[in-house]
Amino acid sequence: MLYEEKPWDPIKVNPQDKKRVAYFYDSDVGNFSYGANHPMKPHRIRMAHSLIMNYGLYKKMEIYRAKPATREEMCQFHSDEYIDFLARATPDNLDLFNKEKFNVGDDCPVFDGLFEFCSISGGGSMEGAARLNRGKCDVAINYAGGLHHAKKSEASGFCYVNDIALGILELLRYHPRVLYIDIDVHHGDGVEEAFYTTDRVMTCSFHKYGEFFPGTGELHDIGVGKGKHYAVNVPLRDGIDDVTYRSIFEPLIKTIIEWYQPSAIVLQCGGDSLSGDRLGCFNLSMRGHANCVNYVKGFGIPLMIVGGGGYTIRNVARTWTFETGLINQTILGPDLPFNDYYEYYGPDYKLDVRPSNMYNANSPEYLSRILTEIYSSLEPTKHAPSVQMQPIPADIRGFDDDTAEDSKEAMDTKGGSQKNRDEIVVADNEYYDKAEDVHMVKNYSDHEKTNSNSLSESARDGNQVMPNSANSVGSTAVSSGTASITQATSLSNNETK
Repeated sequence: MLYEEKPWDPIKVNPQDKKRVAYFYDSDVGNFSYGANHPMKPHRIRMAHSLIMNYGLYKKMEIYRAKPATREEMCQFHSDEYIDFLARATPDNLDLFNKEKFNVGDDCPVFDGLFEFCSISGGGSMEGAARLNRGKCDVAINYAGGLHHAKKSEASGFCYVNDIALGILELLRYHPRVLYIDIDVHHGDGVEEAFYTTDRVMTCSFHKYGEFFPGTGELHDIGVGKGKHYAVNVPLRDGIDDVTYRSIFEPLIKTIIEWYQPSAIVLQCGGDSLSGDRLGCFNLSMRGHANCVNYVKGFGIPLMIVGGGGYTIRNVARTWTFETGLINQTILGPDLPFNDYYEYYGPDYKLDVRPSNMYNANSPEYLSRILTEIYSSLEPTKHAPSVQMQPIPADIRGFDDDTAEDSKEAMDTKGGSQKNRDEIVVADNEYYDKAEDVHMVKNYSDHEKTNSNSLSESARDGNQVMPNSANSVGSTAVSSGTASITQATSLSNNETK
């Protein structure tokens, strides 16, 4: 029997293995509402952000407000007609459009600010992918993303714009193969459909199957054409717990990564697989859910974390906060710090989501049969597919910003361009009081390099030059209320003898 149930081990982190984390958050995202009685609440992203800030995790990662995605960028995946509808439709003029054509209605209502909400979600995932492409970070986080049901020309399952597909398309500009993993209780049908015919993206979804939305994700749905065997579906039954989930998740993901050899991973962390979710039927605790994030992070492959479902919002905020801590190699304490939404977490005010005594309908025999089928289907993928070399197309958005922003006047008044600020790097063992100190060190370094070049020229003319001393000035951390910005500079002093 392939399925082997392993005992639950406590989650461990390695504080020495620090990751460069880029965290994307837009403060406007919590202002949007699907409606008073709708289960999807964008407010949960604001709750999670408040917890993350009050736990002090902002000191360990860089925090950005991404540029909202434009129509042109959304149309890399979605149809022009559909994006035009999203941009123009409002609750007041909805009667002028063919609602059925784009599948908007009760599940996917047209609300005020719909296009802005989609722009924030898509922009965070696209910019996170772009930073991974350029080696600016090891992990990118966008909890406003993860809307995995959206199709090319229609909304579905509370999702309008498929930010995951947009992010993966950005990753494919630099990466030959991308692995998409989905731990939402619902099948990631929109992402699977988007890449169903290609071998450059492998999709792996762990979900409830059988009389459950969206009704797709059957075990034998494995892709078509060049994409055959590159779609993996793990249909699960009600009540799966931490031990069972871990025992099927870890060996399968390990095999897929060893055989497919992805150069980037996208992990959708839908919180509706948690115990007690309003729309879910799994029985995962906070730590059972977070173990998936910790395990995938451990492979050291560039990783993009996105949000997703989750309809008991206090539990979603708790879990995403705990997982953000793990990504930063920190296990957060159980007592919640005081935050803007402290009263939501009563009566215990603890950072925990406990499992219930729900019956686990996933028998070892059933899970063993699933693994046997999946491994048999994966057999042709043992050798990673190759990709033809070609020039990398130009960016659709100006990630390098305006070089005029780096003039002396602009540096003094605005701090320079985003690109200039991003190139500042940090270390924990140096201390400066002000950002001005950093620039003084940098200017001094440039002056010393000029002197050093002059000395080198005189040495070539016959004068002997000996290095007498070398000073290393390390890096500095400059923290603001929303971001941690760092700079590392090396100074060397040469004296003539």
